[in-house]
Amino acid sequence: MDPERSAVPEQGPGRRRGFRRPRGRGRDGTAWEADLKALVYEGPGRKTWTEVPDPTIRDPQDAIIQIDTVTICGTDLHILGGDVPEVEPGRILGHEAVGTVVDVGGAVTELRPGDRVLASCVSACGRCHYCRRARYGQCLGGGGWILGHRVDGVQAQYARLPFADLSTHRLSPRVGDEAAVMLADILPTSYEVGVLNGRVRPGDTVVIVGMGPIGLAAVLTARLYSPAHVIAVDKAESRLRAAKRFGADIAVRPEDDPLEVVRSVTGGLGADVAIEAVGVPETFELCATLIRPCGRVANIGVHGRPATLHLEELWIRDVTITTGLVDTFSTPTLLTMLAGGRLDTGPMITHRFALDDIMRAYELFADPVHSGAVKVVLTRA
Repeated sequence: MDPERSAVPEQGPGRRRGFRRPRGRGRDGTAWEADLKALVYEGPGRKTWTEVPDPTIRDPQDAIIQIDTVTICGTDLHILGGDVPEVEPGRILGHEAVGTVVDVGGAVTELRPGDRVLASCVSACGRCHYCRRARYGQCLGGGGWILGHRVDGVQAQYARLPFADLSTHRLSPRVGDEAAVMLADILPTSYEVGVLNGRVRPGDTVVIVGMGPIGLAAVLTARLYSPAHVIAVDKAESRLRAAKRFGADIAVRPEDDPLEVVRSVTGGLGADVAIEAVGVPETFELCATLIRPCGRVANIGVHGRPATLHLEELWIRDVTITTGLVDTFSTPTLLTMLAGGRLDTGPMITHRFALDDIMRAYELFADPVHSGAVKVVLTRA
């Protein structure tokens, strides 16, 4: 028997056996019990793959899932860089996973043990002022971006999911784990905070600065609106090549004068929409430079340092600047498109690891210029 699968309770009407630490017997008949492990933040620049206590139901709305597929986000790197000081040492990182439900609290009505689910990066109480307006990222009832931030996350063998009914999505058999995990964060983030906030329209010229996973997802979802041009900006040649594969018409490095490139295809006007997908002052300020009068700058990146906002130049040009944390209201729509073959997230995945090799996966993901990494996926053994 697979020792990990042995932790999944049997299904049946009203059955709820609870989470059990994985156990089994060796070939010599000796009983064993697995040590549960997770990726734990130990302070800026420090992390460990180490033993952790069993996750438990703390609230009737909780669920416990066995992690089947998980990935690393650029935000995790920002946390390790000290850019998100709210994250305390000892926190299990991670907010993007697909898993199997092994236990649910008494108030959970939509999930049962054995269900295969996508864990959303944003949790929602469903009752507060913002949740009632589908602004789940601003939840006042204990939700929002909490996984790997204010509560333990999903870069672990098992994880607790608060507000499970509203913060998970049961998956169709037509959607694989690797494809689905791209919709935990990066696809809805790029779509909502970049494309929708930027109001991309048919015929627009869209510049996307930063061709990491978020930027590539912005290329993919911007194409849904038939822009005239999608221009990708990044320092790494490997990522510019990836942008072309995802549908960018033009790929340019920052040192090759992207402003001149944008002006050359817009009759000197500039971009209709500039999407910032890095989170450093230089890329935000570049977006503000590339935008035309009446254009829209949509900032997605997580910023750890102040950026200069040149209002003395922008105010008279009617430029709109938006920021935002993803709300994930679009996740059901994106899952439907994925199941229907209208979205292809597979090319985002460049490297695969076993979950136990997460430390090596972090090293590779954090050095995309040399590794060529776009998105790394980890799966349980």
